[in-house]
Amino acid sequence: MRILNEESKEKVDNVSIFLTLEEAKQLACDLKLLLNNPKIHHTHLSSEDYQKEITLCIYDEENLEGFHPRAIKLIKEDK
Repeated sequence: MRILNEESKEKVDNVSIFLTLEEAKQLACDLKLLLNNPKIHHTHLSSEDYQKEITLCIYDEENLEGFHPRAIKLIKEDK
């Protein structure tokens, strides 16, 4: 598991996420989409007003094609 603060580009080791019931349902759907479609490696869960966003990614350390350099560093080095 790797967590990146997209604004500061710093790694995060501990995070709490508070979701509405509808957001939790969307999260479950998004995870199912990622698990059932290996060609899709990320999806976005946005708040109703689009002011907050969680990007969900599934990665394989042997194939990081498509990830930006900061994400690759985080995945490989956990830094």
